[in-house]
Amino acid sequence: MKQAMLKTGASTLVPIEQRPFVAAARRSALRPVRPEMSADAYINRIATVVPEHEVHQFYLRFAASMLAANRRRIFERMAGLAGIESRYSCFAPALDPEGAYVDRAGTFVRGAFPGTAARMAMFCEAAPVLAKKGVDGLQLGNEASRITHLIVTTCTGFSAPGIDLDLVRSCGLSDSVERTMIGFMGCYAAVNALKLARHIVRSDPQSRVLLVNIELCTLHLRETTELEKLLSFCLWGDGCAAALVTAEPSGIKLDSFHCAVADERRDLMRWDIRDHGFDMVLSGQVPAAIHDALLSNQHAFLGGRPTEAIDLWAVHPGGRSILDAVERALNLAPAALKPSREVLRRYGNMSSATVMFAMQEMLKAPPGLLGCGMSFGPGLTAETMLFRTVS
Repeated sequence: MKQAMLKTGASTLVPIEQRPFVAAARRSALRPVRPEMSADAYINRIATVVPEHEVHQFYLRFAASMLAANRRRIFERMAGLAGIESRYSCFAPALDPEGAYVDRAGTFVRGAFPGTAARMAMFCEAAPVLAKKGVDGLQLGNEASRITHLIVTTCTGFSAPGIDLDLVRSCGLSDSVERTMIGFMGCYAAVNALKLARHIVRSDPQSRVLLVNIELCTLHLRETTELEKLLSFCLWGDGCAAALVTAEPSGIKLDSFHCAVADERRDLMRWDIRDHGFDMVLSGQVPAAIHDALLSNQHAFLGGRPTEAIDLWAVHPGGRSILDAVERALNLAPAALKPSREVLRRYGNMSSATVMFAMQEMLKAPPGLLGCGMSFGPGLTAETMLFRTVS
C-alpha cells in the first residue's frame, strides 16, 4: 500500500503519518475520554457569599433624608412594598444615616460624593476579597490546580490586571488557566457565562470551568432627589457566586439557552459610566416590557413546552414587580417563584450574581426535574436557559 506523502521545501517526500502536527492530532483524537465524562455540561457546585455589613434600613433612611416630607412619605410607602428585608455592602455604613458621612470611612461625604476613580479604587480593594470567599466556598482543595478555564462576570468595577489574575494568585489556580472577563452586561451576565462554560465543556470534556459572578452594587450610591432613582438604588446589594462546571454528570445539566432582545425598549434599562460612579436607569416600565417579551418568546425559550412542563424556576429577582410580571406572563402558581422571592427578601438585587443564588436552591431539588432560569438586563434583554437536575 502506498503511503500518502508530502513535499517539503527541500523536495523531500515525508510520509504524512510522520509529520509531527499530524501525529499529535491523531494521538489527541484517539485519546480515550474518561468513562465518567460526557458531551454534556453540568453545574456541579455553587457557592454564594455576601459581605458582613447589613445596610438595607440604613440606606432607606439615607434616601428618605434627601426628600421633602410629602415625597418622603411616598418613598417610604413604595420602598416598603419592595419585598426586601436585608441587603449587604462591602463598605461599613456610618452610625447616623442622616449625618455628614454615609460610610464609616468618611469617603461618601454629603455634597461631595467620590468620583469614579475613587470608587474604582474601592472596588479593586474589596472585590477580590469577596470573590475569593466565594471560590473558597466551593471547597476545591487540590482540584483548584485542575481548573482549566476561569470566567468572571462583573458590571460594577474594572481594572487591569483585574480580579481574574487576583483569583489565579489567591486561589491556587494554574498560571496557564484560560481567563475570560464578561464585563458590563448587567444582571444577565451569569447566564451568558453559563452558556460559554457549556460551549467549553462540550468542545472538550476534560475542561473544568470556574465561574465567578462578583458585584459591588452599593459602591455606586448617589445623591439625588429623583424618586425613581432613589427607589432603584434601594434594590441593590453586594454579593458573589462561584460555580464549577464540568462534564461530570452531577448537579444540574445545562440543556439549552435562548436570548430575546426588545430593542425598541432598550432605553428602559441602562447602566452608564459617569464622572461620579455608574448610573443605573431602571424605568418603572421595565416590568411591563418584560411581561410582553416573555409572552412573545415563551414558545422559543421553553422549547415548545407548556409552562406546566417546567418543575423549577430560577428567575433573576430584579425586583418584586419584575417577579410579579414573570408570574403573570407565564401564569405561574405563587409558589413557583418562591426561591427567587426569598433571594430578593434576604439579599436584594446583586446584579449578575443574583440568579446564581436562586440556582443554588435548584441543587437541593431531587433528580429528574426540568427547570428554567432567566435573567433580565440592559437592552432590554432576557437571557433564558433550560436545565435538568441530576443529583
